[in-house]
Amino acid sequence: MLALLLTFVLVAGLGGVLAAGLMLPALGAVGTATQATEDMFDEIPDELAIPEPSQRSEILWADGSRMASIYADNRVVVPLDQMNPHLRNAVVAIEDRRFYDHRGVDPEGIARAFVNNLAGGSLEGASTITQQYVKNALIEHGRITGDADLIREAQDESYGRKLAEAQMAISLEQQLTKDQILEGYLNLAQFGRSQYGVEAAAQYYFGKPAADVTPAEAATLAGITQSPAAHDPERYPEQSERRRNTVLSVMRAQGFLSEAEYQEARDTPMEEMLTITPAPNGCQAARSAAYFCEYVVDELLQHEEWLDSREERRDALYRGGLIIHTTLDRERQVAAYESVTASVPVGDPSNIRMALSSVDPTTGDIQAMAQNTNFGSPSEEDSSATSVNLNVGLSHGGGRGFQGGSTHKVFALIEWLREGGALEDTITVRSPTGPDGRREFEPDEWSNSCDAANPGSVYPPRNIEGTGSDVMTVHDATRMSINLPFVEMATQIDLCAMMDTAAAMGLERADGNPLLNYPSTVLGSNEITPLSQAVAFGTLANDGIACAPRAITSIENHHDEELATFETSCERALESSVVNAANHSLQAVIDDDPYATGRSAILPEGRSAAGKTGTANDASASWFVGYTPEQLSTAVWMGYQEATGAMTNVTVDGQHYDWIFGSHIPAPTWRDYMARALDGEPQTRFGEVGERELEGERRRVPSVTGQSIGQAEDTLEQAGFSTRVGSGQYSSAPFGTVAGTSPGGGTEVRGAELITIHPSAGPPPASTNNTGGDDDDGDDSEDSDGDED
Repeated sequence: MLALLLTFVLVAGLGGVLAAGLMLPALGAVGTATQATEDMFDEIPDELAIPEPSQRSEILWADGSRMASIYADNRVVVPLDQMNPHLRNAVVAIEDRRFYDHRGVDPEGIARAFVNNLAGGSLEGASTITQQYVKNALIEHGRITGDADLIREAQDESYGRKLAEAQMAISLEQQLTKDQILEGYLNLAQFGRSQYGVEAAAQYYFGKPAADVTPAEAATLAGITQSPAAHDPERYPEQSERRRNTVLSVMRAQGFLSEAEYQEARDTPMEEMLTITPAPNGCQAARSAAYFCEYVVDELLQHEEWLDSREERRDALYRGGLIIHTTLDRERQVAAYESVTASVPVGDPSNIRMALSSVDPTTGDIQAMAQNTNFGSPSEEDSSATSVNLNVGLSHGGGRGFQGGSTHKVFALIEWLREGGALEDTITVRSPTGPDGRREFEPDEWSNSCDAANPGSVYPPRNIEGTGSDVMTVHDATRMSINLPFVEMATQIDLCAMMDTAAAMGLERADGNPLLNYPSTVLGSNEITPLSQAVAFGTLANDGIACAPRAITSIENHHDEELATFETSCERALESSVVNAANHSLQAVIDDDPYATGRSAILPEGRSAAGKTGTANDASASWFVGYTPEQLSTAVWMGYQEATGAMTNVTVDGQHYDWIFGSHIPAPTWRDYMARALDGEPQTRFGEVGERELEGERRRVPSVTGQSIGQAEDTLEQAGFSTRVGSGQYSSAPFGTVAGTSPGGGTEVRGAELITIHPSAGPPPASTNNTGGDDDDGDDSEDSDGDED
């Protein structure tokens, strides 16, 4: 057997392992190759292709610092010139001292290993660095492709497998330089339980890059590869130190270290060397940004423009060493988390949740995304922990969303303005017709231009968040957030157009379905998310241009080559004149006025801001959504995670509330975050409201006295007015015809005023005090409309 091996070694050294392998049958080998080995020879390619090793991907903050690592294997590939020379020398000294002299196999090493392992039937310890590189590459290829047979064959220590490995090593040496092979090996080899490659190992054990390791650290790393489990310096420091010292002795003997360098390195205790610096795998390491990190992962996996399939994108994320640049601002994220948890602490006994999303309205870039829970699964130590992102919808790891409440009055306001209405238009709230001050709106009072079905029953809203009079302007209804004026406004606009406008601004349902456009949607019955709210309101901060949310700016590989870019996606959704008018009223929400619902959101130093409070039915959700011009748009939501409970008679952070409105906790939270996020930023201003949008176009009301009710409705509607039939009035006009209108015929009114038609009840009854003379039927003083024929 020994003669056979020496013959093989000599031939391999002169002309190639393959030729030696072919000679084996002729020499009458005692131990014949297995069928698996023969198959491996048959499958050897003409040009050995070493696969790109699996390495970790990095998700970065906007400033370029690391937020989280995602990986199947913790590996960071670096070039040889970014590895300290001591490290390269240590590996060559202990693993393959004739590395720079042989051509892939080391005859002397094989002979020595054969003698040492003669009784075992294997050639353990005979491999050169080149052979180890081939072995590791085959194992890595099997791991990447899921080929268990390839991994098993590559790990086999039999003569046949070594023969195949040697042939591949010689082939590889004909294609690559020694430094290229050494670089590949040092990036591929395992240096610990879960560290692959010297860069990840240096970062983990010593908290520094491979370029900066000391001789002692280099020797420690070089000693690990012989047995990554047994020589793990973290778990077995004494064994690792003995192995390190062996490496140092070899380095000194081969001239890589001076006596002084050797002694200094040897005298360093292992425990003093270690600075364990884990690279946690997954988004949980991102702490307060963990939910955003998961959003980024979902966004990447859904980006069909990058790679063809979700499986390819997932493989690239976990093995491709991607560098993922995100939009999240570290300082603003800290401010968001601290503001949210100061208002509703993590684990508050109320079990109430709070979430905040903040975007740059000019780009859609997500600046902050926080909630008052820890990322993970509930446990005894933290029952409030959750993996559900409360800021987003189902498609990105979120839930089914929360009703928007009165924040959605903004969309009715915008549609009112787009259809010709004005802020100073007067809205008359009709008297309640139901219990508890409810006004019952009939199914035929609504207008839908699309296929949406009108409700089949009455809609009975009432005022909750604010109080107001029977007649008030659109501006005051907005400032005070009164329900019924907005519902009255909604009867005069197209509900489908209102929701189409909301969608164009970026509002989306959390479940991914189209926005509903029933009457109740005026008061916010659509279930949406904080991120969607911030994006939609951001359109008002950006002069009517809506920008889709963006979490990722670009993806690169570890060679700094750009793989994909995520451009901003912005389109005009609203006219500037409408935006300026809406902002005029929404600024009044954040005003030092006892009737302004958002007065607790006033920003310091007189900074201009606009926004809207919101409280859903039974206080199941409370909101404040606001923005500054071309700077930030931020939504704050508060409620229960399942959106089923009422925030009434509750205690939050030690303070009792009978009913939690948007002005109570969300608005001050918004203020605290925005004040910090905008600190040092320049003051910006909103555009001026136009006269038309403020006061409306003055139009004369046609006189319809004496016409039939139907004729009067046609005449008024053709003139651009909405109509309704009010109470009857005594009049000289024939019974059943029009006695007059409110406002009266000939009156100049602003905007799309609602005209009330009063049917004639005939002449007034004769006075019982009349003692004679003719009745004076020519006096129309009782007609409140002032009509003139």
